[in-house]
Amino acid sequence: MIRGDHTVNTLTRIGAAAGAAALLGAGAAMPAQAHDGHHHGGSGAGAGAAVAVHPGSTLGFAKVRELNGSDAWGVATVHLKGQKADVRLSAFGLVRNAPHAMHFHAGARGTCPTGAADSNDDGFVSVSEGHPFYGDIVTSLTTSGDTSPASGLAIDRFPTAPRGRITYHRTITVDPAAAAAIRAGNAVLVVHGVDKNGSGAYDGPVVSDLDPSLPMEATAPAGCGTVRALLRY
Repeated sequence: MIRGDHTVNTLTRIGAAAGAAALLGAGAAMPAQAHDGHHHGGSGAGAGAAVAVHPGSTLGFAKVRELNGSDAWGVATVHLKGQKADVRLSAFGLVRNAPHAMHFHAGARGTCPTGAADSNDDGFVSVSEGHPFYGDIVTSLTTSGDTSPASGLAIDRFPTAPRGRITYHRTITVDPAAAAAIRAGNAVLVVHGVDKNGSGAYDGPVVSDLDPSLPMEATAPAGCGTVRALLRY
């Protein structure tokens, strides 16, 4: 059973497990421990492909819908100018006192999976089953420090949800590939960590597709939304 107030050693197991997610290319989305509230911090830049970055501004919006029976939902806005992105997210219905990794993904269909993506019929849409829909991590929505895909395992720099909700605000520098996806309206915001059996913790008999020593609840996507470009100027 994995709770948000467990030791860093327990959470380190979760982060280390993401190393098995090489199948995701740029990185893997793992739960991580941080804090709930408004966050402002330094920016981090990823080492994306050589993609042209336009100097104009784009305002994007995402409606986060639940995955894996999580009851998670939320809204997010992304105000992008050049490679600077002002990101605001309010998410609700999350596992209380548990870490929730959050990322922008890109490079696939630019959509979110449905329950039909559960190809092995284990009751979960896993990280790998969702990957053909939302693609690789292009930005890690950490609370401080680096935001590149390399921080997909930043255990101490992702939010927890002590009241079942996260309010996130940070201005970051995204890499050219992420900026291009946001401008194209096909970047995908994914929030991870579910409590499918209602126990209040990450547990259950189904093991993670990334590390069989972890429950699937610890790594499965909880909510997902495509960042649609509403306004370009």
